[in-house]
Parts: sequence; structure tokens; C-alpha cells
Amino acid sequence: MTVEFASGPDVTRTDAGIVKASTWDVGTPERQRQAVEAVRAAWGSREWPHPGLLSYTVHVGEDGRTLFHYSQWTEQESYQAFVRDGRDARNAEIDAAVPGIERLGLHTYELYRSSSPDGPDEREPGTVVIVDVEFDGADTARQRDWVDGVFEALGTDPAPAPGGIAAHFHVSTDGTRVLNYAQWVSAQAHIDALAAPGNGVGSRTPQWERVQTYPGIKGGGVHRYTPALSLRPGDGKR
Repeated sequence: MTVEFASGPDVTRTDAGIVKASTWDVGTPERQRQAVEAVRAAWGSREWPHPGLLSYTVHVGEDGRTLFHYSQWTEQESYQAFVRDGRDARNAEIDAAVPGIERLGLHTYELYRSSSPDGPDEREPGTVVIVDVEFDGADTARQRDWVDGVFEALGTDPAPAPGGIAAHFHVSTDGTRVLNYAQWVSAQAHIDALAAPGNGVGSRTPQWERVQTYPGIKGGGVHRYTPALSLRPGDGKR
């Protein structure tokens, strides 16, 4: 069976070989709530689908219409087994409860680097900021070079944002994207960081300028979410 845990996924767990990330557009805050409850019901009424699925977390978008899904897997083969044997039944039940969900894409990532500004941070995240970066073609070296540049900018920033807890940078397995799963103490802390001097989160430094003007970036976005439902394999106790 599945069990809930309130703190969200352990992003840095070493047995997670890949991460699947996707976004659903459900339209309204009420349908966000309904969709989360539909996921809870569809998963809670079934056995855990595969031992290779380590965790599954649903996040509610601050925009009042989206859900961000983050699941950790041991490897791609486990996910493919889930698609063959369990995904359709769960999605059919969810779609029956909340018709018209628009699924906006699914991407596969590997965790590349994680950091907190001052080492391990015991503060509880109040919000998750998803930073999505898309490049104009596949290039695994470029993905990592851009992330390494962010770490250099963070490490040399004279006034780091006080509300940042940790940043977890993922690179897509197709070489075209980077996803930062950034944990903040609150949405307001992130808003304040964006309002501080500089272009986005970060001071006006040459290191941040290199990140922000990096060649080959063609798209992306920044969105705030709150983890609403986190599931992992349980011991059968409810």
C-alpha cells in the first residue's frame, strides 16, 4: 500500500536513477483540489505499482490552475513497466473524477548537483520554485556547464537571498533541458528575492550575468508550487 508523508520527496536520495516531471493544467483552484483528491483516491486504493518507483509527489501551482508532478525511479525500465501495467487505470479514474485535464508534457531527468547556501539546512520548505530552462538543441556538456555557472554565481554572490533553503539541479536525459527544484522557506521569501537588486534571484555580478545571458537558451519559466500529496511505498499499515 501507499503512505503519505508531509515533507515531500527526499530529492537527493542516491537510489533514484531518474526523475519524471510533468505539469497538468486543470483550470481552476477548485479543480486543483479535486485533482489532488482524485490522485489520492486512485493511488490509495491500489497496491504500490512497482518497487522501482521510490516516491511520487503532486504540487499545487500558485497560479490556481496547474499541478506539478515529480516522481523518483530507480531506472527507466521501472517506469516503462508502470506504463504497461498500472498507469492507464489510475489516469482513467482521475480523468473520470476531473474531466478535461490537459497534460502538458513529461520529461525525464537525472539529478546533477544540489546545494544549500550555507550547508545542510533544517528549515522546512514552505514553497517549491520550479525553474525550467530549455536549450536550442541537445548538448549534455552545455547543460552541465550552465548549472556549474549557476553554482559559481551562488558561491560568489555577496548578498545571497536569505529565504533559499536548497537548489536541486536536474538535467534532462535528452540533453535539452535543466530543471531546478528549489526549496524556499515561503513564497514571500522568493518574491522578496526577485524584488531585490539584480535580474531575478541573484545580485548584479559578472557570474550571474553569464548565467542570465548564456547562449543557446530558448525558453523556460519560473513557477511556485506547494507540495500537496507525497506518496512512497509503505509496509501495508494505513
